[in-house]
Amino acid sequence: PYSKYPPCYKDITFWIPDNFEENNFMEMVRGIAGDYAESVSLIDRFEHKKKGRTSLCYRINYRAMDRSLTNEEVDVMQAELRGAAPGALGVELR
Repeated sequence: PYSKYPPCYKDITFWIPDNFEENNFMEMVRGIAGDYAESVSLIDRFEHKKKGRTSLCYRINYRAMDRSLTNEEVDVMQAELRGAAPGALGVELR
């Protein structure tokens, strides 16, 4: 089924550790946003050659099936994700 309501896109960017597992990030998004997270896409990968670090940027598409989500509702989920990711995944937010 497809939602007739508009999406709300939010990005999150972070430096990743050597042992980063993308699936763990996806599970974290699903755990926080549940079915409101319609999709998660990697939209940018940056490798800092001098520092030997890699940064990833993901775009999360939040959408409800039964109503339009408010930006405030999505901001709460995004803030929770940004708060949990560093400790759980060892990433450094940008």
